[in-house]
Amino acid sequence: MARLGFGTLLLYSFFFSILRTFTALDTINPIQSLRDGETLVSAGQTFELGFFSLADPNRRYLGSWYKKIFPRTMVWVANRETPLANTLGSLNITAQGNLVLVNVTNYIFWSSNTSTIAKDPVARLLDTGNFVISDATDGNPENFLWQSFDYPDNTVLPEMKFGVNLVTGHETFSSSWRSIEDPAPGQFSVHLDLRGYPQLFLKKENRIQYRAGSWNAVGLTGTPVLKPNPIFTFEFVSNDNEMYFKYDVPNNSILARYTLHPSGLLQRFQWNERANDWVVIAAAQTDQCNNYAFCGAYASCELNNSPVCLCLDGFMPKSPRDWNMLLWSDGCVPRTPLDCVNGDGFLKHTGIKLPDTSSSWYDEKIDLKQCHNLCLRNCSCSAYANLDMRDGGSGCLLWFGDLIDMRRLGAGGQDLYVRMAASELEKTEKKRSSIKKILGIIFGSVAEVISMLMVFCICWRNLRKHGMLKKIRRKNDHCEGREEEMELPMFDLTTIVDATNNFSSSNKLGEGGFGPVYKGTSSEGQEIAVKRLSKSSGQGLREFKNEVILIAKLQHRNLVKLLGCYIHEDEKMLIYEYMPNKSLDFFIFDQTRRKLLDWCKRIQIIDGIARGLIYLHQDSRLRIIHRDLKTSNILLDSDMNPKISDFGLARIFGGDQTEAKTKRVVGTYGYMSPEYAVDGLFSVKSDLFSFGVLVLEIVSGKKNRGFCHPDHDRNLLGHAWILWTNETPLELIDDCLRDSCIASEVIRCINVALLCVQKRPEDRPNMASVVVMLSSENSLPQPKQPGFFTERSPPEADTSSNEHQSYSANEISLSLFEAR
Repeated sequence: MARLGFGTLLLYSFFFSILRTFTALDTINPIQSLRDGETLVSAGQTFELGFFSLADPNRRYLGSWYKKIFPRTMVWVANRETPLANTLGSLNITAQGNLVLVNVTNYIFWSSNTSTIAKDPVARLLDTGNFVISDATDGNPENFLWQSFDYPDNTVLPEMKFGVNLVTGHETFSSSWRSIEDPAPGQFSVHLDLRGYPQLFLKKENRIQYRAGSWNAVGLTGTPVLKPNPIFTFEFVSNDNEMYFKYDVPNNSILARYTLHPSGLLQRFQWNERANDWVVIAAAQTDQCNNYAFCGAYASCELNNSPVCLCLDGFMPKSPRDWNMLLWSDGCVPRTPLDCVNGDGFLKHTGIKLPDTSSSWYDEKIDLKQCHNLCLRNCSCSAYANLDMRDGGSGCLLWFGDLIDMRRLGAGGQDLYVRMAASELEKTEKKRSSIKKILGIIFGSVAEVISMLMVFCICWRNLRKHGMLKKIRRKNDHCEGREEEMELPMFDLTTIVDATNNFSSSNKLGEGGFGPVYKGTSSEGQEIAVKRLSKSSGQGLREFKNEVILIAKLQHRNLVKLLGCYIHEDEKMLIYEYMPNKSLDFFIFDQTRRKLLDWCKRIQIIDGIARGLIYLHQDSRLRIIHRDLKTSNILLDSDMNPKISDFGLARIFGGDQTEAKTKRVVGTYGYMSPEYAVDGLFSVKSDLFSFGVLVLEIVSGKKNRGFCHPDHDRNLLGHAWILWTNETPLELIDDCLRDSCIASEVIRCINVALLCVQKRPEDRPNMASVVVMLSSENSLPQPKQPGFFTERSPPEADTSSNEHQSYSANEISLSLFEAR
């Protein structure tokens, strides 16, 4: 019988291996193994689990990914720190229900360490992405003995519980990869902190970097974008057994994930089928006000204010000298000391990101009035607020000790009642009342003036519009082609005139080589940017239509989006999405605004530009050479994400075409490669040169052209080269970044930039290699001497009627648009 049983087992195992060859299975059991080269596929074909490699083919991992998305997007890795050295590994499940990853000698590289013994264990990959172990004899299929959702790495998927099991003490938290090529735990992690009222923290090692805030039954207090919407739902659960936060996507056709990047950036992605790419829907660290405790105690961070840190009403800087030097970490103290015995009061602050709740107390059952009385009677209580924001607010949240990590959120914030001395409270309220009266008088007077001018303005506008429409007939040929052919909406002139207030000078955002750009607001309330091409731009109808068709085919999160166009006779306009934070040069070359771009933001911008260029050079349906990549053509959205803009000089390459030559050089000196500026040769390596210049400018906060140094007459490229050869590259860093930057990352960026600006195009890497080099920790090649590393006059060019000034005074731009 024993021999028969063993033979049957071998036969079943053989049959299983044959079956696996022809069918995709989602389970394994103790008599089965998952070998390298085989995969499990979830029942709905959403996720796949198997062995894979990253940069090093000799480092094999077991993990899961989205089955139908390419390139592969990983969601979980089992053996993060213990890769196998070859393709001879296998995954088994023991008779007791323990998953083990072994090599050819049966050495265990990873184990699930399942604590509960199962009678008939089965491991299954679910359509949620969860890899689970259950007991087939258990009547409840949701009773998991072990699940990968309890051990996430850098990705948090829908339905994953993020928090602490209070019975077992197990914490489910996310940790970044060490690099994009190494899934071992990195420096950053996200935790649900249970001290006081629970809240989410992002940490770098053991130091808090960002606080998403506590749950107020509507969203996280520090992250208003996480409010429930038709796509995402959020939930916080707190009971005697567990405390966790999770999100869900009710529509199964929508793929979404949260990912913690090796740089510490926490982002929410959603798959866009049309663009065939992941789109960033939200990012946690969008500005410096999200840096934990950035303004210290009893101060709020207000991004639109200068300076950004302000003491709360009734408080003053603890160290006025440091405060005036923009050093805010010491925070503020009460202007009048508290006097609990003789009476304190509370001042209401609206639209606030509630303070750190690690030293707080809460009660879900009492109302705000009872909360006020509790805080007033306790001399250690520094503030109170509603716990639950539904239906006008309920529950009580009390703070004890200093109030830190606050910011003004406006409509997305909450009311916070802060304790202060009664005498100070009276003075502050009188001051607020006086300000309200003054503002009321001012607004009343302004309203009267406005009402008197309204009739005149309406009449004047109608007359102007009538004159404009006479000059340019209302008949719109919609780019002289069908809307379907252009692949984007066509705007009529009346709509554009109304949106821009008849191209009012107050709506003008700037002027480039092809004409002015105006801000507008559509009738639906959408903000737009209208680029009105000048009649002397040199761009003809055919070239304009080619450009429109070109941009309409480009869809990427790091490219500015074209919304539509208008053309009639000599009038040609492009309508883009509006970028509220203007362009990159608006920040990095300004002594005050540059401080808003910390090192994390600059790395994010560099990475975004690189990914946009990869798309243009190799991932889009067309191969595009931009030819005018510069800081003023990098626009920044509300989250400071970069978007490459201005494709007026772009060229399309054929599938096998690698370079082209022109007699008319276009672009901006200081960013142009030597072979292009001198000989008219351009290729993807020309954009690489411009990218290298951009990176050096982002790192240093200095312009390449017009750069001055007392010890030499070289430009920024030459200065960077001198520092590199002297082994002092960190001297290039922007002064405002010296305390926040990571030295190894700065050196790597400078190294990559110098590789991109090498004189010979064949020595420069491609953009795909650049992205890998920026995010990996592998050693990089030594760069050779850069091109154009000394100041020189631009070569002569045909500038007849087509030369124009760029946005920056120190740059010379040419816009000699050539027929394509």
